[in-house]
Amino acid sequence: MINLSKKLIRQVAQANAKFKLIEDNDKVLLGLSGGKDSLALAHLLKRMQAHAPFKFELEAATLSYGMGEDYSKLHAHCEEHGIKHSVIESNIYEISGDTIRENSSFCSYFSRMRRGALYTYALQKGFNKLAIAHHLDDAAESFFMNFIHNGALRTLAPIYKSKRGITIIRPLIFVRERQLRDNATMNTLEVIGNEFCPGMKLSEKNVKFPHAREEAKVLLKELESKHPKLFTSLKSAFSNLHSETFWEKGSK
Repeated sequence: MINLSKKLIRQVAQANAKFKLIEDNDKVLLGLSGGKDSLALAHLLKRMQAHAPFKFELEAATLSYGMGEDYSKLHAHCEEHGIKHSVIESNIYEISGDTIRENSSFCSYFSRMRRGALYTYALQKGFNKLAIAHHLDDAAESFFMNFIHNGALRTLAPIYKSKRGITIIRPLIFVRERQLRDNATMNTLEVIGNEFCPGMKLSEKNVKFPHAREEAKVLLKELESKHPKLFTSLKSAFSNLHSETFWEKGSK
């Protein structure tokens, strides 16, 4: 077991208690990319499995896009720490040349394809919940991206049911990204970065590199430098909605 901070453990427990993310007899599949976020979540859920007053099954799965990715070190890490792990093989990269639209965002495309592959695997294997390693920074960035670019007030839900019937959970929703970065450094975790991102191989083609999320990161960094409690306020605001003050159709 790696050394997990008490704060990380507490935040995941608080999210689980508030939103009932994982309950007795659940079968949970974790989408494990091997990055700092999903690796931390793998260990946090493994610890929860050992200490929670209820029983649940846990397995991690990593999607291969069919680019010859080598996940042997990640698999060995999971085996060393008693985390059941599978690699889902796919030909997503091969078919992307024919199915991704010109001038479209490859990040959106591969995100959809990855999500679909994980849904299919989870349903085939009898999992009822899929854990994703999105954190509070992701939720804040999504909120500002939707606000600025889409004219919508929406963010990442801690728990929701997909159209395909599997429940998506985000146990790290109260956690800051910097905590996960510190966790990887403290435990000298060998994380997977952009080297297995299909977009790196498509950089010479006519596809768009994502910019909206990076712009949101910069904006939030600037705002937090002026307002240090920004993320504390955002966390509260996401649970403190006053829908009657917005311009909903039919509102009085």
